[in-house]
Amino acid sequence: MEITRKNFLVSVGGLGALSLALAACGGKSETSGSGGTPGKVDGTGKTLTVLFNTKPQYPDEQKAWFAQTAADFKTLTGATVQWETFATANDEMTRIQTSVVAGTGPDVYGLGTTFTPTAYATGAFVKLGDTEWAQLGGKDKFVPATLGISGPDKDNLIGVPFVSRPFVMAYNTELLQAAGIDKPATTWDEFAAHGKKLTSGDQYGLAIAYKDNFDPWKFVWGMSIQAGNPIIDGKKVRIDDPTVIKAYESYFGWLTKDKSVDPASVGWGNAQAVAAFAAGKAAYLPMTSPLSIPTLDKSVVKGKYQYALLPMIPPGATARPSGGVEAASILSGDNLVVADYSANKDLAFAFIKMITDAPAQANYYKIFGEIPTNAEAAKALSSDPLVAPALAAAAKSVATPFSGAWGDVQLALTNTAVQTIPDLAAGSVSESALKPRITDAQSKAQAALDRAK
Repeated sequence: MEITRKNFLVSVGGLGALSLALAACGGKSETSGSGGTPGKVDGTGKTLTVLFNTKPQYPDEQKAWFAQTAADFKTLTGATVQWETFATANDEMTRIQTSVVAGTGPDVYGLGTTFTPTAYATGAFVKLGDTEWAQLGGKDKFVPATLGISGPDKDNLIGVPFVSRPFVMAYNTELLQAAGIDKPATTWDEFAAHGKKLTSGDQYGLAIAYKDNFDPWKFVWGMSIQAGNPIIDGKKVRIDDPTVIKAYESYFGWLTKDKSVDPASVGWGNAQAVAAFAAGKAAYLPMTSPLSIPTLDKSVVKGKYQYALLPMIPPGATARPSGGVEAASILSGDNLVVADYSANKDLAFAFIKMITDAPAQANYYKIFGEIPTNAEAAKALSSDPLVAPALAAAAKSVATPFSGAWGDVQLALTNTAVQTIPDLAAGSVSESALKPRITDAQSKAQAALDRAK
C-alpha cells in the first residue's frame, strides 16, 4: 500500500485513517526478542537509529556525549547507535511527517514535549503498556509531573520523559543592585521598565534571541495564557485575539520602542543571547533554563547571577485578569518515543532505559544543565539554591494543548516572528504590518485544528 506525503499533510492531526493504513502495511513489526523483561537485550550486529535535537550551545559536548553513549550501549547490548539530528521546529515536524508516511526512519525519536501530541496523533508510535514500562525500569522511576504531556491521559502514553526544561530568567545580581533594583521583575511591564533602566552604552537590559527557532512563540503563548487566552479553545484557534497582538507588540517593543535590547539580536539564536549575558553585556536573560549553567559558570558572571521565575502578569496589567493562568513556563523538556515500524523495539527500550537511569541522568545534567526526569537524580538537585527557581517553575508549568494540531499552531506563532525579522532590523514593527501576519497564522492554525478534529 502506498501512502503519499501529500495525503499525510492533508490529514495531519486527525490521523485515524493513516494509523489503520500503517497497520495494514505492517506497522506492527517484530520485537528483538527480550519478551518484555528488563533483562539484557542482544543487539549484536544490529543498528539502532536515534534522532535528537542539536545543541547549538554545546556542539562539542554533544558530540562527545553521542560518542560515549553509543560506546556504552555497544558494551551493554552489542548494538551500534546511529545518530541523526534536527536543528529547527520545522525540521522536527518534517522528520515526523516523512518517517510516518514512509514507514521507515529512526527507531527512537527525541522530541520536544510540545511535539508529542503531533506524534501521538499519527498513531505511529508505541503506546506504553505494562510490558514497555517494565523494560524501562518502571513508571515510578520518573518524576510524576514529567509525564504530564506524554499522552492525552494516563492510560494512553507514548512519551518517555528524558529531560525537564522549565523556563526561567537569569539576572545579573551586580547590575540589578547597581541600578537600585532590589528584586527581579514579577510583571511583564515591570520587566520592560527594568530593561530600560538597565540599558546604558553597550550594556543592555535584556538579552533576547529574536531569530531563535524555538524561543519566540513561548513568550507569546505565556503572555497570552496569563491574560486568559489559551490559544486553542475547543474547536477555535485564538491567535487573532487581542492578547496575542499585545504579546507580540510587547515582545518586539523591547527592541523597537524601549531600545533595551542589542540591535544585533535580530540575528541571534538562543546561544548568542546566552553568550551576551555571560559576557556581562545584558542584565536579564529570559526564556532560559539550567541548560545555561555550564556556560555561565565558565564566564565572567560566575557567582554573579541567579535564576528567577519569569513574570506571570501579562503586559498592560498589574494583576492577572479573571481567567488568567499562573503559567511560569510551558511544561517543557524532551520525550523519547519509539516508532511502531521499528524492527528493534526491545533495543529501543533498552537504550531509553539506559539514558533515563539515575547515573546517566545525573551525568547529563552535569554536562548540559538539563533537569533529570529520573526521580532519584532529580531529588539530588532539590537542595541546590541555584536550581530551586527552575524546580519552582516546573511546579507552576502549564502544558500546551494536547492536540494533533499543536505543532502547526506552534509553527504559525513562530513564523509570525520570523516574518517580522526584517521590520525589527529596520527598527520598527507597525500594527499594519503585524496584523496580516497574525491573520495568516490564524488561518493556517485553524485549518490544522479543523483537520485534527
